[in-house]
Amino acid sequence: MRSSYGIFAKFYDVLTGNIDYGKRALYFNELVHRFGGNQHGILLDLACGTGSLSEEMSRLGYDVIAVDNSQEMLSAALDKKFESGSNIQYLCQDMRELDMFGTIDVTICALDSLNHLDSIEDVKKVFSRVHLFCEPGGLFIFDINTEYKHRMVLGENTFVYDTDEVYCVWQNSCSGSRVTIDLDFFVPQGDSYRRYEESFCENAYSLDVIREELENVGFSVLACYDGDSFDLPSQESQRVVFVAGKAK
Repeated sequence: MRSSYGIFAKFYDVLTGNIDYGKRALYFNELVHRFGGNQHGILLDLACGTGSLSEEMSRLGYDVIAVDNSQEMLSAALDKKFESGSNIQYLCQDMRELDMFGTIDVTICALDSLNHLDSIEDVKKVFSRVHLFCEPGGLFIFDINTEYKHRMVLGENTFVYDTDEVYCVWQNSCSGSRVTIDLDFFVPQGDSYRRYEESFCENAYSLDVIREELENVGFSVLACYDGDSFDLPSQESQRVVFVAGKAK
């Protein structure tokens, strides 16, 4: 797992401009409501990135603590906090070594952040730390990219993003359920471009393995949905949302 994303952090919001964070926040809020979570409690946004979802959850009335392991991502998040005037508390931490000041009512981990971990052992460490700081009766809500998406959608494909600020070539290589992602950024500088490179990996696991590891640390799996819906996952689901709870 990378500790920072350098140039990727600078252009992350540009390259993910298609994500409706307000809509995602409402979806997570509905999950909290449906499963009896505290909609005005302390919410941890785990692997918060540039803070877009953190800001939306704060607007919905949560007391947000946001954690990321990238100083570059957090710098962008703090700029948003300055602009919005929110009370979000940002912390630079490796989520495998999560350390909170007290218990958390709701933890969310979005946009396949868990897939960026190096192994299922690392995923287990995160589950264990989240459970440790979860308030009894609290919720852990997260999404993961599926094995199907890694093999059939990301696979060996190349994607191109052409914006006014950056031209990005996204190249994938897939081995089993592990995808290596190589990014080439071409940033305009006068009449020429300056090239930057980033590389990272994502790992996918079966839903049964994720469910088993959640239960091993003490969580109960309350629901499992296809993407940002309330439908059951199918064999062709690309993203799956888990809702897990800690016993009271």
